[in-house]
Amino acid sequence: MTDGPSFEDLTARARIRDAALRLFADKGFVATTVRDIAQAAGVSPALLRHHYGSKDALRQACDDYVLATLRRVSEQVTADHQMANPVVSQSARGAVSRFQLYVTRALLDGSATAATLFDQSVKVTELWLAREDANRAAAPSTDARTRAALIIAMKLGIPLLHEHISRAIGVGVFEPEGDRRVVRALLDIFSHPLIDPELAAATEAGFAEPVDRPAGSPPRGGSPP
Repeated sequence: MTDGPSFEDLTARARIRDAALRLFADKGFVATTVRDIAQAAGVSPALLRHHYGSKDALRQACDDYVLATLRRVSEQVTADHQMANPVVSQSARGAVSRFQLYVTRALLDGSATAATLFDQSVKVTELWLAREDANRAAAPSTDARTRAALIIAMKLGIPLLHEHISRAIGVGVFEPEGDRRVVRALLDIFSHPLIDPELAAATEAGFAEPVDRPAGSPPRGGSPP
């Protein structure tokens, strides 16, 4: 008897995990069965249970794998301000894009690990904003944490609405051409103001102070542009 699993066992374990990642992302945790995963991985349900014990344990293994991978990518990108390095940036995006839909679906399914990942992404983005804020001509009027949380939410909206975005632009956002177009569009959006500074300042003035109103009612003056 060997001290560890054989190469074949390791390969089967990885196939099961990767199949679960795909199915949990496409169908959600509840709608995906152990039999579905085993069939997609080319193994028996019994072998799946041998490696992971249960569907819940398999989801935790998938969550842990995604979290560890994205943490490693995040550390690589943020180290020594490598975010502007095109080689590092493209490599990081390739690694992250594999899990975009999985993370979005996990958040909708209420995964605690995915919530941790969201919080970590907000923290990294907040640090990036703090560095950028130091170079702004005018100080930001809102805190970096709120802006970071909204940036991450908007980024996660792309995989969440990928079918509708793909239909609108005529190419799948997870395909190379679709991904390229999305990245270029986001760069254009974030690098050019969409609102005239005077209009933004006037609108912001109307939201400068909190207004007492019934919960759930819209702010005075309607929604911001």
